[in-house]
Amino acid sequence: MSTAIPSFELRNAGVGPDPLSLDEIAERVDFAILLLLRDAHCPKCKQQVQRVGRKAGKVQRRDTAVVPVLPEGYETALEWSDRYDLPIPLLADPAGAVGDSYDQPRRFGALGRLHDFIGRMPKAITLDLRGAPEIVESYEGSTPSDRPTIEELLEAVDDLRESFVFDCELVNC
Repeated sequence: MSTAIPSFELRNAGVGPDPLSLDEIAERVDFAILLLLRDAHCPKCKQQVQRVGRKAGKVQRRDTAVVPVLPEGYETALEWSDRYDLPIPLLADPAGAVGDSYDQPRRFGALGRLHDFIGRMPKAITLDLRGAPEIVESYEGSTPSDRPTIEELLEAVDDLRESFVFDCELVNC
């Protein structure tokens, strides 16, 4: 799935530069996993970022960054980062622009667009940043708790690493 991806630059309440842009992420790692969260009140989102934080070493060894995007203000993101002692970036997106540009699913029509807590669903996007950035996998949650585990997301990265195709004119196949 080769798709042009929207760029972004947001305030970062976690580890790394503030603000943090997609270009800066691409300079540092081969893969990125964007976790588009629902809102600051979502217990599943809180659990997810804590689980990802505990697996930061496994993520880093794969030359990958997991970047949660919270559709809230910087102060709320900073509170999360401090409370959960996150060793990863945590981007604040009060306008929900990244979720909108990456087609984060919503439910309940106009009402869901007014209230993230009932409307916005989780989404995980795996980006291949080797060369021109592209979306290589996307998982859209259909309920607030419908989201892949960090292990499942890292399996997808491992599969991408193993899918390298040799040019048989340059390598004896």
